[in-house]
Amino acid sequence: MTKFLVRYAKFAGTSAFGSVVDTLVLWLLSDLVFTRGYWGEYIISPLISFQCAVTVNYTISYFHVWKDRTRKRPDASARRFFKLYGAYNLSNSAVFLFRLGILLLIERFTGWDVVICNLVAMCFSGIINFAINNLLIFKKKKTI
Repeated sequence: MTKFLVRYAKFAGTSAFGSVVDTLVLWLLSDLVFTRGYWGEYIISPLISFQCAVTVNYTISYFHVWKDRTRKRPDASARRFFKLYGAYNLSNSAVFLFRLGILLLIERFTGWDVVICNLVAMCFSGIINFAINNLLIFKKKKTI
């Protein structure tokens, strides 16, 4: 149980750092690049900021959070790194769609700024992301 809690704490720290990256990129894009129009501010900006955060989170997760399940394996390679990145990105993209739906609902009901809506939506999607990562993406290798 202790190992699980330590891993969750590492995941939470990584997620917090990814949230900073996501929020900073989102703020820059929505305030400086896509300054006009709903699609640019509420759809395109979050998509780009999300991909930046996914890349940062995956790299930290691979080399730090789940290193006992990735780097210490005999099949650890650059190919496996990118294969897992694909699976990680796909699962995070599915959770992102869930998060985007929550973001849009919050905006619709509150009228809050996209950055605030995104932070609230991230709180809901974090637990789902950890479960998918722990049980599927970085699952334990079966021992015989």
